[in-house]
Amino acid sequence: MADIVELFSLEYMTALGMTMLLLFLDSRYSRRLTALTVGGSALLVMAAVAALYQAAGLDMAMRVYPLAAHLPSLLLLLIFSRFRGWKMVFQLLSAVLFCMLIQHGAGLAYYLSGGSFLAMLLTYALFTAGVICFLIRFLRPLFLQAMTKLRHGWWMMCLVMAAYYAIIAYLIPGYVGFDRTATILKPSVSLLMVGFYSVLMSLFSSVQKEAEARHSANLTVLQLSALQSRMEAVQAAEHAIRMERHDLRHRLQTVAELVARGDKDTALCFLDTAQKRLDRQAEIRWCRPPVLDAVLSSYFEQAGHHGIRVEASISLPDTLSTEEGELAIVVANSLENAIHANLELPPEQREIRCKMVGVPGIMLEISNPCTGNVSFDSNGLPVTRQEGHGLGVQSISAFCKKNGAVCHFDLIDGWFRFRLIL
Repeated sequence: MADIVELFSLEYMTALGMTMLLLFLDSRYSRRLTALTVGGSALLVMAAVAALYQAAGLDMAMRVYPLAAHLPSLLLLLIFSRFRGWKMVFQLLSAVLFCMLIQHGAGLAYYLSGGSFLAMLLTYALFTAGVICFLIRFLRPLFLQAMTKLRHGWWMMCLVMAAYYAIIAYLIPGYVGFDRTATILKPSVSLLMVGFYSVLMSLFSSVQKEAEARHSANLTVLQLSALQSRMEAVQAAEHAIRMERHDLRHRLQTVAELVARGDKDTALCFLDTAQKRLDRQAEIRWCRPPVLDAVLSSYFEQAGHHGIRVEASISLPDTLSTEEGELAIVVANSLENAIHANLELPPEQREIRCKMVGVPGIMLEISNPCTGNVSFDSNGLPVTRQEGHGLGVQSISAFCKKNGAVCHFDLIDGWFRFRLIL
């Protein structure tokens, strides 16, 4: 009976391990292809374990099982996973961790029930359902976010996970459900490790949210500063224009005197000079909404300082269908990213194209030349490899979710393009 129970556990853990692998996998291919391949691999491994049990017995099957189960999983990760290196290893170890937790919980129930197979079976079912729900609703989103955003330190986390596996597999002898010491210690260690794992993911989430909030606050300060500078510039221009108007009477008298003398050339030259003075005082205004106008002016001015040509077409009504400040943050993030991308190019290739209309709905398009390859995640958002970058894209995505907008990023013919429709 014990051998049958152990064989059942091995077969169940094989199927469970492949399921966990799917939950921790961010596949490069379609969900259908990934699920079919992983499911087929699970059936093959289960058949191999059963054949090994029939040919060599349970002890040999138990010794070979880690190799027989983990090598196919690693191969599947190499084929399907978007990540490489230590991140991929962490995916495998994460799947193993939660499989071990379920197995140890079922083994503990088997031991406490006096060897009841039904108790073990029910515990497997309940633990599996609970862990899968926990992963889907809470841990998986944090896990994938951490895999995408966190750049360093993965080898340390893999080392901790590997140490846990070594303790469970080799330092604590015996099988859970049959040996008293193993039945008590192994589930305890697994539960402790899962707690540590969850706290680690929660900590990452907190740090990430704090970074996003800090970035948003800094951006808001920048926008307020841009708005203040813009208003000061407008006030200075208005003052200069008032002075010019005040002096207009004297200039008209001068022109009249020159005409009366018949010196028309001098009069025309005088008028031309006066006109140029007025033109220099004219302030470019991109749109009527003041915050958006300030942001556009500020970033276009920054682009000009860096030798970036700006081609802009802005047509917005006096009032917008969305909160002006939130839309200004989107525009600021997009232009900031475009400026950073241009700074990596030779001066003769630097350019930003910006189109924005407000009727019938708000449409924004910002594009810039790009010579390198751009990676996109499963949601179509660009993925940066630079530490501290990428918060702008997250801010844009959050705006779209809040306001029901649609955004799209693409790279076509050497031009990176961002589109937003609201």
